[in-house]
Amino acid sequence: MPRPPTIRDVAARAGVSKSLVSLVINGSPMVREEKRAAVLAAVEELGFRPSATARHLSSRRTGAVGVLVHDLRNPWYAEALEAVHARLHTAGATMLLGDARLDAAADERVLHTFVDLRLDGLVLVGSLEPTPAVLEAARRLPTVVAGALDVDLPDVDVSVQDDAAGARLATEHLLALGHRRLAHLAGAAGAVMRLRQESFTRAVAAVGAAGEVLRVEMTEESGHAAALELLARPADERPTAVFAAADVAALGVLRAAAQLGLRVPEDVSVVGFDDVAPARLDGTALTTVDASSAAVGAGAVDLLLERTADRSRERRTVLAPVALVVRRTTASPPPHS
Repeated sequence: MPRPPTIRDVAARAGVSKSLVSLVINGSPMVREEKRAAVLAAVEELGFRPSATARHLSSRRTGAVGVLVHDLRNPWYAEALEAVHARLHTAGATMLLGDARLDAAADERVLHTFVDLRLDGLVLVGSLEPTPAVLEAARRLPTVVAGALDVDLPDVDVSVQDDAAGARLATEHLLALGHRRLAHLAGAAGAVMRLRQESFTRAVAAVGAAGEVLRVEMTEESGHAAALELLARPADERPTAVFAAADVAALGVLRAAAQLGLRVPEDVSVVGFDDVAPARLDGTALTTVDASSAAVGAGAVDLLLERTADRSRERRTVLAPVALVVRRTTASPPPHS
């Protein structure tokens, strides 16, 4: 097998020095156009492929970004991750992925590995605890948070959906339909969930309606269990509308209503938050808030590229716009409710 062409071969074919070939390969503007054209022609003729390892060593860049996701089982995080991957690919970067659903020790090993590899940056997707390992990684690597507000450091940027606006849209939609006994399944932890809960509470209080808050884990199982408690009450005591802080919990509410023989939306209206794929299915048709997973994920990579180019710039938080998506799970409350 013939050996692959080297930078020395390209230099000889183009009649220039090896250092000038290196300048052309790395896109330096300090090369005359005729010399650049000769080098590029030689590269094409010889089929030369620059060594990625050599380029990374010379530029002190790895071409890879670490991504740690709160929980890949959550559809919103998975959809945001797709956008992160697509934008990194466009930027010519490779994604190394870790799932923070594992135990804390495993999370620390992933983060330590990212730091040891001297990756070009770190993207934290979802509500992650600001553990010492997270804080150390954020100190050592350019870091951005996508879809959460829990890591609050001067040099960590944030790309997040407008949670306060989204929860207000959902609650005001139910109030406009005439509901005055509402329940909110709020997330058990995280700044994002607190914002959604506070927005719900303010909107309900503004019209003097009754608003009950149950703090639960954002899973279908927890939503189902909480809804069984709420909806099993007598008709004049149970809420006529339930707003879950995540679609996965809202799916549990729909299952509980069916189990109790209640019709949606005739007996109870249900609203979610996120607009993940299961919410969009014809059989579900959940009214929800589109939390801009694609915009949040892509925005996180854009912030990371900015941070990589300028480590000293001020911290930025970018809010992706949200929108209410009305489907078949909301209607006016039942008469005399």
